Amino acid sequence: MPPFIPIAAFAAAVSSAAALYAGSRHCRWASWRRLGRAGRWIGLALAAVSLALWIAALGAGAGLCAMLGTWMLALTGLPYLAGLSAAPAGNGEDG
Repeated sequence: MPPFIPIAAFAAAVSSAAALYAGSRHCRWASWRRLGRAGRWIGLALAAVSLALWIAALGAGAGLCAMLGTWMLALTGLPYLAGLSAAPAGNGEDG
């Protein structure tokens, strides 16, 4: 197995999560929000590519688990990173 297949599968999963987050109404990065609805379709297409690459690298069962693991890690990590880096949204109350 060529070593670039798992690397490409990982990159596709993380890119898919980033595109889905950019297409979400909850995206805290204004520059990413411009992607809008197209982010959802790009994210789903990249998820399919990532799944195909993981299956090619590891087989059906392990490939599905690896894809879902990397995808879920990225899907939960991106909003967390956005929350750490974005300015807090004030609600007008002191304290």
